[in-house]
Amino acid sequence: MAANSLLLHSPSPRFFSSRSNLINLGRSHLSYDRIILKRSIKRESCWTSSKGYLKEKKRNRGCAVRCTAEGIERGILMGGREGGEVNMVSERYKVVALTACVMCLCNADRVVMSVAVVPLAAKYGWSSSFLGIVQSSFLWGYIFSSVIGGALVDKYGGKRVLAWGVGLWSLATLLTPWAANHSTAGLLAVRAFFGLAEGVALPSMSTLLSRWFPSHERASAVGISMAGFHLGNVIGLLLTPIMLSTVGISGPFILFASLGLLWLTTWASGVTNDPRDSPFISKSELRLIQAGKTDSTAANKGQLPPLRLLLSKLPTWAIIFANVTNNWGYFVLLSWMPVYFKTVFGVNLKQAAWFSALPWGTMALSGYIAGAASDSLIKAGYSVTLVRKIMQSIGFIGPGVSLLCLNFAKTPVTASMLITAALSLSSFSQAGFLLNMQDIAPQYAGFLHGIANSAGTFAAIVSTIGTGYFVQWLGSFQAFLTVTAGLYFLTTIFWNMFATGERVF
Repeated sequence: MAANSLLLHSPSPRFFSSRSNLINLGRSHLSYDRIILKRSIKRESCWTSSKGYLKEKKRNRGCAVRCTAEGIERGILMGGREGGEVNMVSERYKVVALTACVMCLCNADRVVMSVAVVPLAAKYGWSSSFLGIVQSSFLWGYIFSSVIGGALVDKYGGKRVLAWGVGLWSLATLLTPWAANHSTAGLLAVRAFFGLAEGVALPSMSTLLSRWFPSHERASAVGISMAGFHLGNVIGLLLTPIMLSTVGISGPFILFASLGLLWLTTWASGVTNDPRDSPFISKSELRLIQAGKTDSTAANKGQLPPLRLLLSKLPTWAIIFANVTNNWGYFVLLSWMPVYFKTVFGVNLKQAAWFSALPWGTMALSGYIAGAASDSLIKAGYSVTLVRKIMQSIGFIGPGVSLLCLNFAKTPVTASMLITAALSLSSFSQAGFLLNMQDIAPQYAGFLHGIANSAGTFAAIVSTIGTGYFVQWLGSFQAFLTVTAGLYFLTTIFWNMFATGERVF
């Protein structure tokens, strides 16, 4: 035995049998009872449990420690790299943090226009129906890029496709105020191009996180990323009115476009499509990720399954209808919330922004809670199918009831509370249909996401424009809120009848 190695317990046949069983179960019983760092003698000591080894190495500069217990290094917890270098944060957490940041920018860039459209409408005399057309122009490009973007993600990976998307949508954001000052047609064209670039964001996020996280952490990772997405609403709704009144219409567009380009410089050098290609990840963290995979997610080399085969299965239609309903309700509230508070309750633009921002902030928190709860239920032994149905039911029944109650709100505070409840509960869908694409078609999740998202985007266009016409014709939001609530209830029934958490394709 080497002089710098200490054997704590002699191995026994029983020990090796236990170790083998633990490996078969795919779990590690590694524990750290105490860790002491002493710079003065360049030494680190590590005590492990009775089933382990302790290895201590001294060097002239710094120290390198490798603790192994049942073949698993301490990098599983700390993200340490081999050769003595220690990263205090695991690489997969860095990936999800960057993903959450870009999802925040993705939604903030959308929301800027939802607020800026109010002074633009006053300046150019737009009617409610035409305002709905302007609001929906983003979706014209979005609907076409979803399927193509999803297929590109499956072929080239989420990193490259998302990078191109961010660069292009940041450029479109920068050009928006210039286009608005020149012509309405130019504005509509730029907003459609903006939507074309943003259509790759969600498929890229979904595919990238499925590769970087084990199955039992996937819902939490998506919850964190979507929390960033919803916080983008809060940031956009709060900052935009301030910048409009101090800097002018171009101010918020320049700010968020610049942040997108700044994010791009970090993303290009710090992330890979697959953890196996990362130069920063430790072997222990890579083993943890691979051990937690229940499905093969190997690249499909661009080969797509026959569209007829995809559409022949009812679980596919359950996802499509869920996406349609989710986007219908989501974009109605996203596009019309500031206008709703101004029209129904007569609040000014800044007050409307505050009332509108609160629901999105709580939605970010509830989305993470939904993801953590979903992972906990799966770890506890509940089937994936049951968990997906529970989460999706909460995500649709809750908003449906809240929107029906919104018809009877008499004050902006009451209305804000009901919209907060609707959006907070709708975030449970993230642990429902959004994750279900990876469940039923892990190799083609990007393409399937694109199909479902295109259908959902068409529904969002109809709902965004339809809200404007309903308000103009009937003079209130009540009728459209009731239609939306009914759609939530019907889709919940269909989902529980035909959705599954098992692999189909």
